[in-house]
Amino acid sequence: MENHKIIVIGGGAAGFFAAINCAQLTNNSEVLILEKSHKLLSKVRVSGGGRCNVTHACFDNAALVKHYPRGEKELRNVFSRFTTTDTIKWFKERGVELKTEIDGRMFPISNSSETIINCLMKEADKLGVKIKMGVDITEIIKNNDNTFTLTANRGGNFSCNKLIIATGGNAKASAYEWLEKLGHTINKPVPSLFTFNIPNNPITELMGVAVPFSKVKIANTKLETEGPLLITHWGLSGPAILKASAWGARILSDLNYNYTVLVNWLPKHTEEKLRIEFNNQREENASKAIINSCPFELPKRLWEHLVKKANIDDSFRWADLPKKNATQLIICLINDEYKVQGKTTFKEEFVTCGGINLKEIDLTKMESKIIPNLFFAGEVIDVDGITGGFNFQNAWSTAWVVAQTINSKA
Repeated sequence: MENHKIIVIGGGAAGFFAAINCAQLTNNSEVLILEKSHKLLSKVRVSGGGRCNVTHACFDNAALVKHYPRGEKELRNVFSRFTTTDTIKWFKERGVELKTEIDGRMFPISNSSETIINCLMKEADKLGVKIKMGVDITEIIKNNDNTFTLTANRGGNFSCNKLIIATGGNAKASAYEWLEKLGHTINKPVPSLFTFNIPNNPITELMGVAVPFSKVKIANTKLETEGPLLITHWGLSGPAILKASAWGARILSDLNYNYTVLVNWLPKHTEEKLRIEFNNQREENASKAIINSCPFELPKRLWEHLVKKANIDDSFRWADLPKKNATQLIICLINDEYKVQGKTTFKEEFVTCGGINLKEIDLTKMESKIIPNLFFAGEVIDVDGITGGFNFQNAWSTAWVVAQTINSKA
């Protein structure tokens, strides 16, 4: 049996940040990270296409919390204590400069997630944080003196005074059973941040085509989002789609991922404006083939796809555009309909809607209301953000609060 003052279960962003700050604040108190797999910081490595989307350049906490479908209200206090500015400062003090991109996402100036990984690993090593991989904890026993005994089916057994759970999200409810045994309630986990599969639809032939601004609506729901949209070989992706999947995580799960998505490719145009534009084209470009003459800022391949979907023949000139086909084209442009059947998630970047019920956590301390000295950080709690660095900010902030609380108890 190994004895430690503080044990962190989970070797991801939240786990490392909690361990590092605990070790620093408590004067190198014995801190041990236990990781089930043989990989550390795996989400950090793949985030942002391997660049690591560390946080988002949103410096108003009231605005920042609006990017969390689950946890908006609860995170206000957490973010007031460790802000986006604090994240930037923390990494800068350790030699990692962040840069802001046009959409607000923040990355290391190196454009490499290894920069963030090396920073966290170096800091953990400097502070004497111990790390053990391949340790699968199956049971946690709370002792009468409010310490813990941890049982693993591999990697040994452990005990500690303070226990931090930072295992991240998981799509399977069974992955939380060991936490339920402690008396905590698990809000059913379902996927968040996934792309929409549209099998066998001709639009998938346009994979790689992107539209900088679109509006997306899920038919027969109030769910509507906007932003860039990307066409992939399996269907639709990009921020507009990912936001819809996040805000509608439970709705879309209940629909068993079979629903209709309506895409407005030209959100700044009304039906009336489009009809006026079509009339202008009839006069100004009467002899031009419609399929080769797009009057809007749309990718050429997408325009060709929509023209064909409106049953407009390649030989049709603007002067020849029948009223019926014009109406069809308008529908395709501002109310384009696709049947979604399934989703695609990326295993390493998987984000979960669900986890430890927030009502059972003291958010000012990130401590369990049920069991003293038990703490939570990151996505294991029922908090998730939309794409853009928000999930990492949740990890940094909640982990920092955990460390502060443990330090105050030392």
